[in-house]
Amino acid sequence: MFNDAARSDLAALFGDRLSLSMPVREAHGQSESLVTAGLPDAVVFPRTTGEVAQLAVWGGRHRVPLIGWGAGTSLEGHALAVAGGIVVDFRDMAAVLDVAAEDRLVRVQPGLTREALNTELRATGLFFPVDPGANASIGGMAATRASGTTAVRYGTMRDNVRGLEVVLADGRVIRTGTAAPKSASGYDLTALFVGSEGTLGLITELTLRLHGQPEAVMAAVAAFPTIAATVDCVIATIQSGIPMARIEFLDEATVAACNAYSGGSLPLAPQLLLEFHGHPVGVAEDVRRFQEVAGLFGAENFAWAERQEDRSRLWKLRHDAYRAILASRPGCRAIVTDVCVPISALAAAVAETRADIAASGIPGPILGHVGDGNFHAILMVDPASAGEIATAKALAGQMAERALRLGGTITGEHGVGFGKRPYMAAEHGAGWDVMGEIKRTLDPLGVMNPGKVVP
Repeated sequence: MFNDAARSDLAALFGDRLSLSMPVREAHGQSESLVTAGLPDAVVFPRTTGEVAQLAVWGGRHRVPLIGWGAGTSLEGHALAVAGGIVVDFRDMAAVLDVAAEDRLVRVQPGLTREALNTELRATGLFFPVDPGANASIGGMAATRASGTTAVRYGTMRDNVRGLEVVLADGRVIRTGTAAPKSASGYDLTALFVGSEGTLGLITELTLRLHGQPEAVMAAVAAFPTIAATVDCVIATIQSGIPMARIEFLDEATVAACNAYSGGSLPLAPQLLLEFHGHPVGVAEDVRRFQEVAGLFGAENFAWAERQEDRSRLWKLRHDAYRAILASRPGCRAIVTDVCVPISALAAAVAETRADIAASGIPGPILGHVGDGNFHAILMVDPASAGEIATAKALAGQMAERALRLGGTITGEHGVGFGKRPYMAAEHGAGWDVMGEIKRTLDPLGVMNPGKVVP
């Protein structure tokens, strides 16, 4: 417990990098969505792996929870102190340690954000493609197995983390993975920790795969007469094998919110936002093929963007969509859903979800990375209305159940935290118990981010 003796020991380890102040604790007790918990007892700011290892030993000795913190952009309460404890803020471990351009690899510390990483890489001709929208920390992205707008082409964090350095609950420091492109050597511990949300250990270093910056990039936006036509176009595009770099869906309510928030002028109709990467000739052919497919579904108002500033403006509109939706109902909070289904089931999932939302009376614009079957409904509620919150949570439950019925998952990219933990048994069955056994083996005292993910 965090008593006077524990506090004194922690102060000896971290000095003025231990904060007990209420403003700092409050800043580390907030979530982007309507998932809330109490405040941490304190916040520490480590600078080295050795300090994190000492902290883990301290946590075990005093039975105090340790919760990793990156940029604080998670949506399911991953970094909230549900049982008190110490938030471990990695802001001072945010360096690029090594760039191996020949191997297309980079080693980084966990507090580095994805935008800062790509800024560092500009002169190399390489980039890190995973783009969850928010300027999240790389460590947090790995911990939640994040993906985002580019996953349809470049994959998720699962596909782009080559190796890790992790501090375990007993203070041991282990390395997973190698710089080799593949390995058949033993259990895949990298995959175990990517997506573990800090419940098995604290990530202190990451080796990431990089990709070559495309020679040509073309972005586009197209309007469709109905949501059904939009989704059917996505399915046909993916099944046709057109290599999309991004293919994002916005429904009419999302378009209206984005226009109002960002000063856009998109037609008030369902939209696809697209991007193509590759050789100039190949990109031109991909664009032509997509136009042919989209024309079969009534697409119109095509607008193309080749210049960097025009593409950035288009994608800023998409990345600001969450804030735009919140701004469309001032004072509201959001319950954010995050289901993912097989691409063949996407049309049914979206249609049934829209019908449920319409019947509920809760505003719930829909958007998402539909190229890989992942979409979100932003359920906006009055935080003072218990009735609205209950209705929104019931809707979120219906979406989770539908995703499982259609062969999908309760979370495509946001992770579990404690917000989605009630649905884990339905998705994994006895496998969820196995996850709990792994947790108890590596963290028998339960100090690593307790109350998240596992039973």
